[in-house]
Amino acid sequence: MKVSASRESLLAPLQSVIGVVERRQTMPVLANVLLVARGDKLTVTGTDLEVELMAATTVTVQQAGDVTVPGRKLLEIMRTLPEKATVSLVREAERVVVKAGRSRFTLSSLPASEFPVIEEINAKQLIRVGREHFRRLIEKTHFAMAQQDVRYYLNGTMLETSGTTLRAVATDGHRLSLAETELGEAGQSGQQVIVPRKGILELQRILGGEGELELSIGSNHVRAQIGDIRFTSKLIDGKFPEYGRVIPAKPPFTMSAARDVLRQALQRTSILSNEKYRGVRLTFGSNLLTIQAHNPEQEEAEDQIEVSYSGTEMEIGFNVTYLLDALAAIDVDTVDVSITDSNSSCLIRAPGDNSVKFVVMPMRL
Repeated sequence: MKVSASRESLLAPLQSVIGVVERRQTMPVLANVLLVARGDKLTVTGTDLEVELMAATTVTVQQAGDVTVPGRKLLEIMRTLPEKATVSLVREAERVVVKAGRSRFTLSSLPASEFPVIEEINAKQLIRVGREHFRRLIEKTHFAMAQQDVRYYLNGTMLETSGTTLRAVATDGHRLSLAETELGEAGQSGQQVIVPRKGILELQRILGGEGELELSIGSNHVRAQIGDIRFTSKLIDGKFPEYGRVIPAKPPFTMSAARDVLRQALQRTSILSNEKYRGVRLTFGSNLLTIQAHNPEQEEAEDQIEVSYSGTEMEIGFNVTYLLDALAAIDVDTVDVSITDSNSSCLIRAPGDNSVKFVVMPMRL
């Protein structure tokens, strides 16, 4: 293999795929990226066996071929070379030589045949959705995913098509976030797939720019083509909880508050909450919300804000982190918090907007 290109055209695909190149891995080849030179294209592939990223760039190919090289070392070399430098990559026996001006680097390599590549995913469904709409789905839900939960099906985000609606739902068992967007054409109704946490976070990182995104869903994998980047992820094999039962249907009482005022009051009060349990007590009164917190050192915090509320007076305890995460995902000035009683979950959303919902379970204080 022998290719030459500008530093920038090699740096971009390396930056795109490096997120899945593991620092500590069970297989040495997983620390490498796969370089494949064909025609006038160089494709760079990284994988951790769960998520695969492939990015293409235009180069001058003097000799076609493929090889794997240490991903992070090659990326650091590209980062530190001068701007607009012309770089050549040449495979010499068991090594790859990188040259740019008077700089020369010799990297170890492993055979391309050892690199695990996901070829076909046998797509059963194809979904086309605007990139910005899909990015919004992920941004509004990803924070509610579980982390290393024994209920493995919670360690990801569920994607579901229902007619012309694409829905994303994430939950860790204590809170739930749901977001919907409309598709141009009807999908296969009722199909649910769970994309693992690592895949969702990588998708969020590479989902830039405008245009359409094509999602191919197979029985074990999901694949997305985003410009010159191809994303492929394994799916979590499991049944997602019946999230519809968790969302309060028609809570009788609703409090409306200025989002920033409520968020700042929660942040102030949380300073003196128990560092482990992060609980705060909300007391809903006539047009007044009282927020209280205390900790094992017998320290206490109390804050009051004016709100719009005319329901029954009640006290409910919540994990303040969950409330703050939900408020951060709402991008309008006013927020509605709907409640039923002191033992039921609250529903948080923007007024008049049913496309994004957040549910937070109460906690005993």
